Amino acid sequence: MKKQVLIFAIIGIGLMFILFLKFGKPFIQTTLSQIIHPKETVQSTVEKLETNALERLSPRLQALGIPELPDKILLLGLKEEQLLQVYYLSEEGNYQLLKEYPFTAFSGELGPKLKEGDRQIPEGIYKIEYLNPNSSYHLSMKVSYPNEFDKEKSTLSTVSEMGGDIFIHGKAVTIGCIPIGDEAIEELFLLASHAIDNDIKVIISPRDFRVNPAEPSIEGIDWEKELYAIIKAELNQLPLE
Repeated sequence: MKKQVLIFAIIGIGLMFILFLKFGKPFIQTTLSQIIHPKETVQSTVEKLETNALERLSPRLQALGIPELPDKILLLGLKEEQLLQVYYLSEEGNYQLLKEYPFTAFSGELGPKLKEGDRQIPEGIYKIEYLNPNSSYHLSMKVSYPNEFDKEKSTLSTVSEMGGDIFIHGKAVTIGCIPIGDEAIEELFLLASHAIDNDIKVIISPRDFRVNPAEPSIEGIDWEKELYAIIKAELNQLPLE
């Protein structure tokens, strides 16, 4: 038995050496990291953060008369105001403001994202594709940019040139995503984990058109009025608090 264990150990070391020669140091570092720090799941992450995040959310939930976490939420990102608002669907069938979180960093200008590397936060109607419990930015959730409207209006030859990997995440740094800090993303992650099966709509607008209807004029495109008409129609369904 000991001889067999020794043989397997030698084979394992040999395979690691071969992989190191072929793929180099990053492979070994990633493999060791995964062994030492196993990847979290959405469920394991929720279990770890639920107590503290729910304690922070509870006063607002109680004030709204919500006995438990809502099954249907909507996110509104306002670029000019640098604010992320969270709405929930009430029993009456209307969206009500649940909570809002300030951006902790901002990049780009008003106007839609047009290409990879422009540092722009997209503008349009999206959804949350998935939750990422192993983000480099504490926690994150993937926004479905580019959507069909983005693809239709793009003059680029491939979708990859439009950029991607747009997330709402923690920390206080961004090159086109929406960061809201670690405590805030924990709360939002918890809320989203309860609502993800019912689709989470994400509206990203250059400004709050309910307060200021003026549309920014964007150089280089001629379809911003069409885009902002779509966004305004969505915002008109949400109450101002």
